[in-house]
Amino acid sequence: MDATRCVVFSCKISSRTKLLESGVEIFCSWMCCKEETQLDFFGMSGSKVVTGASEGIGKAYAFALAERGMNVVIISRTKANLDKVAKEIGDTTGRKAKVVVADFTKDDVFDQIEDELKEMNIGVLVNNVGVIVNAVPCRFLETSNLDQSINQLINCNVKALVKMCKIILPGMVNRGTGAIINISSGVASSCVPLYTLYAASKVFVHRFSQALQAEYKEKGIIIQAVAPFSVSTRMTFYQAPGTLVLTPDEFVNTSLQYLLSGDNTYGSISHSLVGWLLQRIPDWILFSECMQNNLQNYIKEALSERQPPNKNNAIRRPVYHCMKD
Repeated sequence: MDATRCVVFSCKISSRTKLLESGVEIFCSWMCCKEETQLDFFGMSGSKVVTGASEGIGKAYAFALAERGMNVVIISRTKANLDKVAKEIGDTTGRKAKVVVADFTKDDVFDQIEDELKEMNIGVLVNNVGVIVNAVPCRFLETSNLDQSINQLINCNVKALVKMCKIILPGMVNRGTGAIINISSGVASSCVPLYTLYAASKVFVHRFSQALQAEYKEKGIIIQAVAPFSVSTRMTFYQAPGTLVLTPDEFVNTSLQYLLSGDNTYGSISHSLVGWLLQRIPDWILFSECMQNNLQNYIKEALSERQPPNKNNAIRRPVYHCMKD
């Protein structure tokens, strides 16, 4: 009986210690985000490049950087969508937006991108482009067109990020300044069955960013993995925004406040709390057949119910006053 009480008491102490540690971590992240106003984006000379910029988080990053007074280069695969975003950026912020069309699921796009950027000094790179090959979660072998899906996901979620760093990082090192923001995902913080390929690719983003920051921090380069949970985009079936589900604009403007907080961040206090809670769930629950079935059913229902937001009800984007060329 005494031994049992000792074990229970130890578990309670351990749980409270973890809670305290997590609270301190979240508090420190919040304090670090207060320093964002001191970050000199203008000192990071040159244009800012955003991949996957035709919608969602990528588009929000392009606007956020332009609203802070920067010209941007937006890269994605659909020219019509990019042209529309470029016009919106110009009309709204007065900044220039250069369009580069590239399908990152392909192998042969990087020579073209390098040619488009070779005469430019790039101060900030946002590696946002990414795909999820199975909208409805499924077991690995049940993924439709599995071989094609493997190639597309690795090209888009892994290879594109590495190659863009290879293209742009040397210039930052030569100038001794720059920032690279690599968009990961909250699912990288825990093993997520049924999203095996996607989750694993985001773990790569996290570890690659962490190691790259260690290598180039002394060169004056900021490299950070940003790992959001639910943001209301097409990939999340336009979930209704709320306390835990942020709009792309809300998430991006919040996440930029964490750019000085370290080599990885969830990008917001609410998502930090979600990450902490997810890591407290025992693996036997996450890996259970019941949990997997519930996840599949939830996503199927979400796909049938959720529609893109009505443009008339869209949240207005905050505009930062900036100098025009």
